Amino acid sequence: MNKPFAITLDIGTSLVNKTGTWRTERPVYVDRLPPCNNACPAGENIQQWLFHAEEGNYEAAWREIMKNNPLPAVMGRVCYHPCEDCCNRAKLDSAVGIHAVERFLGDLAIAQGWNVKAEKPSTGKRVLVVGAGPSGLACAYHLALLGHSVTVHEAGPAPGGMMRFGIPKYRLPREVLDAEVKRIADLGVTFCYNRKVEDLDALMKAERYDAVFLAVGAHLAKRAYIPAGDASKIMDALQLLRGVEAGEQPMLGRRVLVYGGGNTAMDVARSAKRLGAAEAIVVYRRTREKMPAHDFEVQEAMDEGVMFKWLTTITAEKDGEFTVEKMRLDEKGKPQPTGEFETMKADSCVLALGQDVDMSFLKQVKGLTVTDGVVEVGPDMMTGCKGVFAGGDMVPAERTVTVAVGHGKKAARYIDGYLRGATYQAPPKHEVASFDLLNTWYYSDAPATVQPALDAARRTESFDEVVGGLDQSNALFEARRCLSCGNCFECDNCFGVCPDNAVIKLGPGKRFKFNYDYCKGCGMCSTECPCGAIRMEPENI
Repeated sequence: MNKPFAITLDIGTSLVNKTGTWRTERPVYVDRLPPCNNACPAGENIQQWLFHAEEGNYEAAWREIMKNNPLPAVMGRVCYHPCEDCCNRAKLDSAVGIHAVERFLGDLAIAQGWNVKAEKPSTGKRVLVVGAGPSGLACAYHLALLGHSVTVHEAGPAPGGMMRFGIPKYRLPREVLDAEVKRIADLGVTFCYNRKVEDLDALMKAERYDAVFLAVGAHLAKRAYIPAGDASKIMDALQLLRGVEAGEQPMLGRRVLVYGGGNTAMDVARSAKRLGAAEAIVVYRRTREKMPAHDFEVQEAMDEGVMFKWLTTITAEKDGEFTVEKMRLDEKGKPQPTGEFETMKADSCVLALGQDVDMSFLKQVKGLTVTDGVVEVGPDMMTGCKGVFAGGDMVPAERTVTVAVGHGKKAARYIDGYLRGATYQAPPKHEVASFDLLNTWYYSDAPATVQPALDAARRTESFDEVVGGLDQSNALFEARRCLSCGNCFECDNCFGVCPDNAVIKLGPGKRFKFNYDYCKGCGMCSTECPCGAIRMEPENI
């Protein structure tokens, strides 16, 4: 005889999310800010262009980048990709290779000859941009798109600023830089090379500019007092890198000391190896953990045979011998002298201790304030002098290409508002889509694509580019690793799991909406949304 059985069901919060006959909360579709977008100093809509890329629509992806950044092929090579540091995918396996896909799109655009056209009518306003580095180029590009006439004055013989004279060719091939600058020039931007601005106030009055954007790079090397018997044995990093760019062969000798711990020091040490130095030794007064240089740059230098001497400072030179002092870190992490000395033989020493901006051309500009070597600006990037804006290395901020490009775009939008007699209003930001809002069990493991690179043994033989790019197949794979954090990509999960048929499909590209007459607020849709694009909100009674 079969025994009767009973099923007991514990109706707790895990099943009904505190809802019952009367709904106490309702699901709402939301757009959250992807952490990659939030971290990008250039303000790119990374998730949007990755979406186009994963669909194989590469031109649309590139054009989405170009709304914010005119240098994708450059940025894909030299940006330190803070977007990837914040990528939620890193908590599953590894971050999406955003920079690699951006580089692929930038290179493809150059190969295909894609261009951007200014759609806004001419305003008749004239803007001067001082400096053709990343910030000046970005500002000129966006102002041209907005219909303004832009002239760029550059003290050097070619555009790019520190991208050309501070970043070696093995990281940034010059044909890539030139191609992206040409695209900006094709918009109608006028470039005047070997035109150093000596007196800004006089130039603005003589040529009747309506506004100016200051974007002079940090081209003055900081010095350190090192008593030396032979001053020719000591040079600065920028002097060396400029010489290399000009095709010169600096006389470094077989053993080179590089004094400093930043990314420029890494570039100098790696360049020294390519110039024939048998040994390049980075002397730094702190430890590797305290170095301002990015870890991957340090690792690449080590891979190429660059050596490091930590907790050491250079105090003097005589007859080819450099006196160095051992340092120790105090409780605050600052280096302190120990009184312990030794000597190191070297043929030369390159100082890579940071750079400053030449502000001498601003002496006659009234109202402009310079503090600690940088220009004070407001939230609108305007200085204390009406109509004079500044960005990049000239203002207080991290000195990177990406930050400079972001400054140029931001300044262009405020300059446009100033010229039109209005005030630019930046759109509000959504809340950031954090990892805990995602339902990641839907995603399979897919480790990041590794970019090809020259063998370490071959790298120091020339200034050929070290890191290669992706092809169409692995760029597509990498783009598809994006989790679409915080934004619906129409996976149909909410539609499929709703027990009340309360989710209505609106058609391709139109997402969904809720029929609240049927929804009982169970929260299944929110729980099962893989990208965190549904939020449960208290019911308004």
